[in-house]
Amino acid sequence: MNFELTSAAELLAFWAITGYLLGAIPFGIVTARVLGLGDLRQIGSGNIGATNVLRTGSKLGAALTLIGDAGKAGAAVLLARALAAEDAAQIAGFAAFLGHCYPIWLKFKGGKGVATFFGLLFALAWPIGVAAGATWLAAAAIFRFSSLAALLTAVMTPLWIILMGFNSLFLLSLCLTGVIYWRHRENIIRLIRGQESKIGQK
Repeated sequence: MNFELTSAAELLAFWAITGYLLGAIPFGIVTARVLGLGDLRQIGSGNIGATNVLRTGSKLGAALTLIGDAGKAGAAVLLARALAAEDAAQIAGFAAFLGHCYPIWLKFKGGKGVATFFGLLFALAWPIGVAAGATWLAAAAIFRFSSLAALLTAVMTPLWIILMGFNSLFLLSLCLTGVIYWRHRENIIRLIRGQESKIGQK
């Protein structure tokens, strides 16, 4: 019995580490360097995500970063689900999300986690991913603030999970929401002060 519990714990730990390492890949920095956009950490907000890449004026770079940041979380989930089980998939996905926000290669100074958040949701339960994506698009179209759209999407996601019956994801969604709000704490202050940059603004 103890052996089985130890084996299960080791399996989950393996997928947590695997997910984290996948999530820690800084696609924004890699894309910016390949496209000759400079050091992303010295541009705009200094963030390594797609929104800051867009501030360089490169829509291609922003799109590639978005795909990479979302895809690494999705890959972690799908690999763990295929080779282990659903609990491992959730752990791998959450670890990838944390890896993006706190990558060891960048002294734990990573992105805000929004694209990784979406990739994680789509891989875990695509209807939730669609609902979250629609929420972000609607909020972004109305308010023109990427950060506010992300915050509204994060707080709405647990509600979508309950309404759509994916209750096993509820606890995970609360953890994701908490991290996103923590990572956006400076944006929240700027939003309150009316100093936040709008979408498309350099």
